[in-house]
Amino acid sequence: MIAPRTHRAALPGVAALVVLALAGCEPDDLAAEGGAASGGANGGARSAEGFGASPLDNPDGTKPGLATLPSEADKADARKLIQGLTTKGRGPKTGYERDKFGYAWMDTADGVPLARNGCDTRNDLLKLHGQHVQFRSGSDCVVVAMNLYDPYTGKEIAWKKAKATEVQIDHVVPLSYSWQMGAARWPESKRRQLANDVLNLLPVEGRANSAKRDSGPASWLPPNKEIRCSYAVRFAQVADKYELPVTTADKAMMLEQCQG
Repeated sequence: MIAPRTHRAALPGVAALVVLALAGCEPDDLAAEGGAASGGANGGARSAEGFGASPLDNPDGTKPGLATLPSEADKADARKLIQGLTTKGRGPKTGYERDKFGYAWMDTADGVPLARNGCDTRNDLLKLHGQHVQFRSGSDCVVVAMNLYDPYTGKEIAWKKAKATEVQIDHVVPLSYSWQMGAARWPESKRRQLANDVLNLLPVEGRANSAKRDSGPASWLPPNKEIRCSYAVRFAQVADKYELPVTTADKAMMLEQCQG
C-alpha cells in the first residue's frame, strides 16, 4: 500500500448548495429545504495539483477530492493498475433501466462505504467532498450549502438554490456502461453497490457531467487535462473492484493519459 500523500490547506469560503444528478440518468428530485445551519468543512487543499487525495492513496474513495499524480512513480503505478484490466467489446444497452441499480441515492446498498449511516448517498457525497458545508436547520445530514472544487474543470463552484443544476454527481463508470460491459448479468445487490459506492461517485460541474453522459474514457475525458490520469486511475479502480472489463479503446486511452 502506498503511503498517504493528501494535501491539507483551507479552500476559500463561498456558500454553495448542490443538487445532484446521475450521469446518464434522470436527476434526483430536490425536496424543499428549510433554513441552512452552519456545519463543518472537510480539510483539503486546492492547488494546481487538484484537491484532496491522490486516487492511489484513496482506494476506497472515502477521502475527499481527486488530486493529480505528479510523479513518474505514481504514473508507473497507475499504468500497472490499468494494464491489469480485462477488455471486451461494449454490448447492447437492451434492457437497461436506472431502477435496476436501485432507487437513486439509497442508503441501504450494503457492502459499500457509508451505507446505512442514516444519510442518503447524495448527502454523503456532499459532506465528503464539500467545503464549508451547511445543513438544513435541525439536520446533520441534509446539505443545503457548500463550496466545491470540481476536478473535472478545475473550477471552484459557488452554489445557491437558483443554480441547482450547476453541480451533479458523476458515476465515474457510468451505470449504462457497466450494464453493457456485464452488469446486466449481475444480481441487483451488486448493481446497487456500484450505483452507491463512493469510489464510483464524484460531485462535478453539471455541464461537464452532462457532456460525458455514459461515455468511456475513449469518448470523453475531463476538460482539465491535469486530472486526466487521476480520472483514468479512478475509472480503473472501479472496474477492478467490480471485475468489469473495459473496451480496448478505453484501456488504450487510459494508459495514454498516464504516460510519463
